[in-house]
Amino acid sequence: MKSSDLGKEVIKKELPLIPKSPGVYRMLNYKSETLYVGKAKNLPNRLKSYISEKNHIIRTERMLSQTFKLEITTTANESEALLLEANLIKKLKPKFNILLKDDKSFPFILIKNKDQWPQVVKHRGKKNKDGFYFGPFASATSANWTIKMLQKIFLLRVCDDLTFKNRKRPCILYQIKRCAAPCVNYIEKNEYKKLVDDSINFISGKSRNIQKNLSSEMEKASKELDFEKASIFRDRIKALNNILTSQRINESNLIEADVIAAYKESGKTCIQVFFFRSKQNWGNQAFFPKHDPDQNINEILPSFIMQFYENKNIPKLIILNSDIKDQKLIQKTLETKEGRTVAIQISKKGNKGKIVKLAERNAKESLIRKIYETDNNKNLFENMCNKFSFKTDINLIEVYDNSHISGSDSIGALIAYGPEGFIKKRYRKFNIKTEGIGNDDYAMMKEVLTRRFSKIMKNTSGSLSLPDLIIIDGGKGQYSVARNTLDDFGLYDLPILAIAKGKFRNKGDETFFYNKNSFKFKKNDPILFLLQRLRDEAHRFAINTHRAKRLKGIKKSALDQINGVGSMRKKALLNHFGSARLVESASLDDIKSVEGIEEKIAKRIHEFFHE
Repeated sequence: MKSSDLGKEVIKKELPLIPKSPGVYRMLNYKSETLYVGKAKNLPNRLKSYISEKNHIIRTERMLSQTFKLEITTTANESEALLLEANLIKKLKPKFNILLKDDKSFPFILIKNKDQWPQVVKHRGKKNKDGFYFGPFASATSANWTIKMLQKIFLLRVCDDLTFKNRKRPCILYQIKRCAAPCVNYIEKNEYKKLVDDSINFISGKSRNIQKNLSSEMEKASKELDFEKASIFRDRIKALNNILTSQRINESNLIEADVIAAYKESGKTCIQVFFFRSKQNWGNQAFFPKHDPDQNINEILPSFIMQFYENKNIPKLIILNSDIKDQKLIQKTLETKEGRTVAIQISKKGNKGKIVKLAERNAKESLIRKIYETDNNKNLFENMCNKFSFKTDINLIEVYDNSHISGSDSIGALIAYGPEGFIKKRYRKFNIKTEGIGNDDYAMMKEVLTRRFSKIMKNTSGSLSLPDLIIIDGGKGQYSVARNTLDDFGLYDLPILAIAKGKFRNKGDETFFYNKNSFKFKKNDPILFLLQRLRDEAHRFAINTHRAKRLKGIKKSALDQINGVGSMRKKALLNHFGSARLVESASLDDIKSVEGIEEKIAKRIHEFFHE
């Protein structure tokens, strides 16, 4: 009996109980882990194919050999099944499905309209704030660049409300002509509103009249001999011209479209997504979905599309570079999800075809770079093993670093690296819990490693798998602590590499410690560059994590300790007085005058600071 017959027997037993309706099926292993999620218009007919077909591809044979259980979820129609399938794949990440990796929410630009002086900000997540949203942008860099241009051309404020309400004089953004300084009333409300309206028109693609109006205003200011005002209009016109010439306006006048192009080589695929909104290219992003080498683009693209749009707004037009399976079903499902018409087109000619070819070329170049980087990393790992005489091959590296200021807000940080680069989903932070070791780097390292590897020893659910190499930022002392900690867990064969900076802390003069030996590299050695890169990334992550923790602590004030003062009252007090220190020195009458602060609460606040 073939190993795949085990899964077939499971399906045979379940078939008589499965209704003839659309739905989703899940294949599970003996640990009840989901191996595969599939959808079907008719569940029994789809599942019968696993039994009747004699020559399955290797991937399907492997899946069936591990299948111990089958779970079924019926749906009202095939579109619902398709949506549920995409949702479950993203949630469960089954190893035999095509998986979209590195998926994340894309940034938007939000121009708030709730108050009298609207603010322009970058926004991620739910659109639960009042205002005008523009996006998505392919990256934070694209969004930040656009905000910078909006500041230069339309002088909109970017400061938060608390800063805005408590300014007594304009900040440096006014001095460098990136803000109209509404915080100190350097501009009238109706004039600022006009700037906001112009910025909304501009980012919506209606920029034809803006340059003309700015030129008229500059000429008017010059005739009135107000040369300072004229120079401001001149700089705004210059910034507008820069953005219009550098912003790539597409030839096909794509008002709202995503161009998706896939390229496959050496069993791997890159999918490039170009975002077109308001006739402008708002950037592109590369994705590298996980799939079996034998799967084709017409299988990979449909799965990518459904997972990609599972938590995103869908544009009116999606342009592809390849035919896909179930195109009509996918289009209908996306329309149902969005509640309006969505068109999916395959374009290979004309202006749209040129854009698709550009996206495909980008996908090809990105994939080649990815394959080269992966192969290069594998060679570096192999050379590293030879250099240090490691007993096992390296495919996964973990790097550890600590961060604190005089023992306060101490944290430990862990980053991970593999053949394809940094593995962000394996990054971890550790808030140091042991009392009195805040500035003891050795004790901090011991706590972090103990907490990290005790989970594996206890078989804790969700714990990370073992790495092939551990790198720590430190010298012999750090190495000794790390080695003893891992030995206590019986991990004698897990290699540890310690990086100590040179005498003058010059980059390139590092000493490496492993197994009671020290090593040095020539300054142009590729292995040295890789190790420095890993150490620097761990340091960056540790510093940023520590900074975030410290800022969180700074944001807390004495007001948080007063019973009855929640977030709303705290906000009202800070907006009124400007800081917790000024609340502390305020009189009872002053506190009572704050909107939302009743006399009883005012007395409690006053007594807290004056008892």
